[in-house]
Amino acid sequence: MSSDELNTRGSLKVYLGYAAGVGKTFQMLADGQATVQHGTDVVVAYFEPHARADTIAQVRRLELIPHSKIEYRGKAFGEMDTDAVLKRRPAIALVDELAHTNVPGSARAKRWEDVQILLDAGIEVWTTLNVQHIESLNDQIWQITGIQVRETVPDWVVRQAAEIVAVDVTPDALLNRLKRGAVYKPEMVQKALNGFFKGSNLGALRELALRQAAHEVDLRQSAYDENSAFQLPRISETRKAGRFEGEQQTKEHILIHITAAPSTAMLIRRGRRVADYLQADCTALFVHRTEKMTDLPPAEHEAIEKHLRFARSLQIETRIIPGADVAKTVVEYAREHKITQIFVAQPPSGARQWFRGRNFAENIVRLAQDLQVTVVADRSHKPA
Repeated sequence: MSSDELNTRGSLKVYLGYAAGVGKTFQMLADGQATVQHGTDVVVAYFEPHARADTIAQVRRLELIPHSKIEYRGKAFGEMDTDAVLKRRPAIALVDELAHTNVPGSARAKRWEDVQILLDAGIEVWTTLNVQHIESLNDQIWQITGIQVRETVPDWVVRQAAEIVAVDVTPDALLNRLKRGAVYKPEMVQKALNGFFKGSNLGALRELALRQAAHEVDLRQSAYDENSAFQLPRISETRKAGRFEGEQQTKEHILIHITAAPSTAMLIRRGRRVADYLQADCTALFVHRTEKMTDLPPAEHEAIEKHLRFARSLQIETRIIPGADVAKTVVEYAREHKITQIFVAQPPSGARQWFRGRNFAENIVRLAQDLQVTVVADRSHKPA
C-alpha cells in the first residue's frame, strides 16, 4: 500500500468493553453528538438499540442511515447499508457491534468486512467491540466463562485502530444495570445472570479488557517511537540487555506447527497472541510426508486447509513443505529461517497420535535444543 493510499484511508476508533451494558454504544453516540456540535459530518451507519431507553435517546439527535432489509427464511432482517453509507460519504460513520455476523444473502459475511470497505473509501469509522470477540482470546474466554464465543474479529482488524477507548464500569454497577432491566429485557435477565454475567466471569473479563486496551496502547507507542524522526538512542536499555552500542537485537520469529488435530486452532491463536506481544514475525508451517499434499486422506487434507485458512485470516504467513521425518524437517526449517520460538501442540492423554513413533513434541524438544520450544497442552473439550 502506497503512502498516498495510507493517507487517504479512513481511521478506525474502537470502543472496547468487557460485556454488554457497560456503555460502549452510549459513549460512542455521545462522542458523535459532541463532534457534530463542532461542525463535523457524522452519521450512524448501524445502531442496535436493544430496547435501552438512554441509548436510544442518544441516537435521536444524529443522522441515521436506514438499514437494508434482507429476506432470510421468510423473515426480514436489518443490516448496515454499506452502499448507502458510501453514497452519503460522511466524515465519520458510527457502526455498532463490529463482531456481528451478517445474515446470509448479505454482500459480505461479517460487519468488520463492511467496515473495511468504508475505511478503504476514506471514511473514518467509530465502532464498538467486547473483548470476548477478539479472535486470539477465544480460548481464554472459554476457559474463563465456559462459553464458546462464535462471533470473532481477527486481531489485525483491531490493530488497525488509531484509537482504542476503554469503556469501563465495575461488575457490581453492571449487575445493577442488568437487574433493573437496563441491559436486557426482564425475561432474559435470569438467563444472563446464570451465564455470562456471573460475578466471577465479569471480574475476569474486565481485567482482560483493561489489559487488552493497555496492550494496544503499548503497540501504538512502540510504533510511534520506532518511526519518530526525533527518537533518542535507548542507551540505558541497550546496556541493561548486555549488548554493545550498535549491536542489533535479534528479532523474534515464531513458528507454529500445523497438524490436522483440532487443537491446532488453539495453537494458532496462542502463537498469534504471543507474536503480537513480542512484535514478532509469525509463520505457520505444515509438513506433509506424502509426495504431494493432495495425496493426504480427504479428512486430514480438509482439516489442514481449514487451519491454514484460519492462520491466514490472522495475517500469519503460511508455508507447506514435504518431509519424511516431520520433526526433523520442522527444526531444519526453523534454523534455516532464523526462527526463535517453535509452538507445537501436545495432544491430550489418550488422544490419537498424528505421527508414528516417539511423541512428536518430545522429538521437537530433543532436536531443537538451541531453540525455544513451547509445547501447549490441549486441555479443552469445547466443540470445534
